[in-house]
Amino acid sequence: MIDASTFLRRALLADAIFSGAAALGFTFGASAFATLFNLPEALLRETGLFLIAYTALVGWLASRASVAKPLVLLVVVGNAAWTVGSIALLLSGAVSPNLAGELMVVAQAIATGVFAELQYVGLRRSGSAVAA
Repeated sequence: MIDASTFLRRALLADAIFSGAAALGFTFGASAFATLFNLPEALLRETGLFLIAYTALVGWLASRASVAKPLVLLVVVGNAAWTVGSIALLLSGAVSPNLAGELMVVAQAIATGVFAELQYVGLRRSGSAVAA
């Protein structure tokens, strides 16, 4: 366990807020977003369902004064992987989004990459290990 810096906690909270908004939108508005972005409805809904659990985890971490460093590293690595995976999805040809869909995927990939970087910086700014 480490003392979570204010910077880390705010980066986690921002991630939780944006992920939570996406979770609700993709879970309950998958059909509308599928039409808007020309992306598979099932992909959007399943992404939203995953983001509900992710939001709960990241929100919980943001609320803690001390956190398990490996758990925060998992979030950082997961965000970095999400960024790479989003771009890979577009390049793979597995989906054929319209321009709005491409822009949405790229924008969320960039945002997720920024969250990964901010959380990594916050982790490095965090205090020393504390007794559990």
